[in-house]
Amino acid sequence: MKKRKWKKYAFEFLSIFIAVIAAFALNNWNDNRNNRHSEQKILTEIKNSIKIDIKDFNNNIYGNKMSLKADSIFRELINGKKVSQDSIGIYYTILFRDYIPIINKSAYESLKANNLKIISTDSLRLQIISLYDYYYSIIEKLEYDVPEMKSYKNYFPRINTIIYPFMEFNKNGELISINNLNELDTNQKKEILSYLWRIRNNRKFKLGRYDLIIQVIEKVEKNITEELKQ
Repeated sequence: MKKRKWKKYAFEFLSIFIAVIAAFALNNWNDNRNNRHSEQKILTEIKNSIKIDIKDFNNNIYGNKMSLKADSIFRELINGKKVSQDSIGIYYTILFRDYIPIINKSAYESLKANNLKIISTDSLRLQIISLYDYYYSIIEKLEYDVPEMKSYKNYFPRINTIIYPFMEFNKNGELISINNLNELDTNQKKEILSYLWRIRNNRKFKLGRYDLIIQVIEKVEKNITEELKQ
């Protein structure tokens, strides 16, 4: 009788033990499945966000390159060369324009709120953190915080004060031509050229940073795509 009871209790204990382990394993599997689903969702959101960021950065790159073209046109005017006046108002505007990046950080903020470690691959997690907390901050600081990078604020009033006597406007008050800048005296030309030199160098520096960040974004996007395929 004792032997039978021992076997009965052993069987019941083993059954309970197996049931508990199975329940634990099932719960753990379900948690991992939910975490993986959350990871895929956030990675997809980040991938979509950085695609939008790339478009915004490419627009800023294009804008800065057009501003460099405007710079070349005004150098020619100062040197007395003939320049088409058809779009002179546009070129004079973009000569000083600052291009502000609009970065979509909502997906990254969601990731931080849900715990960064939800990204299971360490290298990918570090790449995403680096992109948002380091590389994006570079271009944001250049465009928002560094005083010397403010083309309009720093240089438009100074240059405009010198060249406005040479401007012609139509009856609607729109700039239609800038003529005879070669008549500026030597010091005025040097002053304007010194400002243009500074603006050009700043734009080239920004373009270098944009190119670097886009390379990083494309790498992160590629790695996210590979992670989502697994």
